[in-house]
Amino acid sequence: MRDYKKLEVWRKSHELYLHIKKVIVVKFHRKEKYELTSQLQRAALSIPLNIAEVCGRDTEKDFAHFLNNSLGSVNETDYCCFAASELSYINHAEYTIVNKMINETRGMLIAFLKFLR
Repeated sequence: MRDYKKLEVWRKSHELYLHIKKVIVVKFHRKEKYELTSQLQRAALSIPLNIAEVCGRDTEKDFAHFLNNSLGSVNETDYCCFAASELSYINHAEYTIVNKMINETRGMLIAFLKFLR
């Protein structure tokens, strides 16, 4: 069993989730509460949750499967933030910051998957 809190990719994904929760979605219109806001928060939370869940598993195959799930959630988070930018819920500077965080998380997940395979 691995300690997920020691994994750099988990720390980065946790940082991304907190940034989205504290900085990004608070800028959205109230009417988005049950649509884009909810979807973005769930997608961002799913990234570190999948990493934490797999740390209790025994096989590398399971590990790769859950990391792939996290990667899918990164892509979903990416699109939600892009849509928020296009809808002018967040400005260009805010989008640039969160997009950098998303790309760093994505890169770390891909590198970890390559290492496992």
